[in-house]
Amino acid sequence: MLGRNARAFAGRIFTPPARLLLRLGVGPDAVTIAGTAGVLVSALVLYPLGELFWGSIAVTFFVLSDTVDGIMARTLGRTGRWGAYLDSTLDRFGDAAVFGGLVLWFARGGDSPLTAGLALLCLVLGSLVSYAKARAEGLGFTADVGIAERSDRLVAVLAATALVGLGVPRPFLTVVLALLAVASLVTVVQRMAEVRRQALAAADASPPRA
Repeated sequence: MLGRNARAFAGRIFTPPARLLLRLGVGPDAVTIAGTAGVLVSALVLYPLGELFWGSIAVTFFVLSDTVDGIMARTLGRTGRWGAYLDSTLDRFGDAAVFGGLVLWFARGGDSPLTAGLALLCLVLGSLVSYAKARAEGLGFTADVGIAERSDRLVAVLAATALVGLGVPRPFLTVVLALLAVASLVTVVQRMAEVRRQALAAADASPPRA
């Protein structure tokens, strides 16, 4: 769920547990579901309680442990479209939980409607970023462009939230969320422009009708 460097680090850490789980008869899909459940509980329980630091630590742990299912699948030789689909779909739940948990806290105990609103905006725009790519691929195009990939957005919001939980002034997170919202919107536009470019190129390459 995170970037390449984080995945490499997580791979070294979680390879032994992955092999242990395989010996115990646990499958990759079960780990994927359990990791997502961990993210959901961590974000939707700890964030609304104001535990921004420990909530971010818990979410990060479960996000990184999501690498375990990939290691298990590769070990078993079961990498395929189903695993990728399941992982991608459950990632959407995780994203919604992270930003949703922030919305719940800042709309209530955190007493910052602006921060809550920006978190909600990031949730919506993040979903549009993912949809723009998925819809493009469904039509036979690619949309692997943009300044705010999912891993970038997740790292930024978790790091900023953890820092605020340690005592950094709340406006820092507000600014980060505002920047993420702008970056997400730009990414949606970039992906739409890329798909349009490919669609026009495909139309120009089509042979004229008789």
